[in-house]
Amino acid sequence: MIIIDNQLKVTGVKITPRNIFILDEDSQMGIINNLRNFYNQIDYEFWLVVADRPVDISVYMSQLQLLYNQTQSPAVRKLISEDIQKGNSFMNNNVVDTEYYILFKEGDIDRIQKRIRQLINSLSSCGLTASQTSNEDLRIILDNFLNGGHTTEFGTVVAL
Repeated sequence: MIIIDNQLKVTGVKITPRNIFILDEDSQMGIINNLRNFYNQIDYEFWLVVADRPVDISVYMSQLQLLYNQTQSPAVRKLISEDIQKGNSFMNNNVVDTEYYILFKEGDIDRIQKRIRQLINSLSSCGLTASQTSNEDLRIILDNFLNGGHTTEFGTVVAL
């Protein structure tokens, strides 16, 4: 949670992306209608936030390099080398994951927990997976929207 000046707390849920457009048309319309109902049932102020998070594939790249160094077969080395080149291309072009959040502000901890449970359950009935925002999620949102993309260096936003 983020505590703002008037002691209200900003928190919410992170929604796992899902490409509904690969589903049949009836399934797509079902999800869209469920989302319409979901949004119409929210009776408090909320923000739908879309944020980009840099993709970190450095561990994967290190593993590929180790595998390349350990492999003797020229054909396999060529395949691994191509994967390394693709990975470098991703890293050089600043590839990002897009993340979706529903955030709200509230002062009462019990009401916050109730809203979070309701959001998660309602999104689940729409065929989407959601979880409570983490400290890292909120930090990414702050960095993206308030700090011009620069990473913050402060500690935990709030601990309960």
